[in-house]
Amino acid sequence: MILRVEGGCLHAEGMRVPVRVGRSGVVAPEAKREGDGATPAGRLPLRSVLLRPDRVEALPLRLPWRWLRPADGWSDAPADPAYNRPVTHPHPHSAERLWRDDELYDVIVVLGWNDAPVVPGRGSAIFWHLARPDGGPTEGCLATAREDLLALLPRLGTGSVVEVAGPA
Repeated sequence: MILRVEGGCLHAEGMRVPVRVGRSGVVAPEAKREGDGATPAGRLPLRSVLLRPDRVEALPLRLPWRWLRPADGWSDAPADPAYNRPVTHPHPHSAERLWRDDELYDVIVVLGWNDAPVVPGRGSAIFWHLARPDGGPTEGCLATAREDLLALLPRLGTGSVVEVAGPA
């Protein structure tokens, strides 16, 4: 399935749902940099799903998935040999904590950005996750309402991609 992100909406199989992007908007893939707060434009394959077991029930998924664990992290340090890869805390380099107090990462879809091959500094941890209650932007990810993400997930498989329309 191809999901299209354009004009503040995610379009998929007749559904049209609000989507949030990075605080710096959408940038061309070659302009994406670590920490810039931008969402990269282009085709982002859906790699896998992480679910927080104390907040989300198991879903009938066709994508690879696993339960999120309290020590899970994602390296965001360009000098780290594990840059833009999952890590376990404590970790000797900077790494985002995936087990959060808020609900944003109760469901995480790992998107294929800067992972084949990884280029240090080109951006890390580009996910599709749950939207902030206030509707605010992300740090570069995609975010939708919980009910929308949970409704779409069982329909998605290993060939699914999100196409993020480029900057205007």
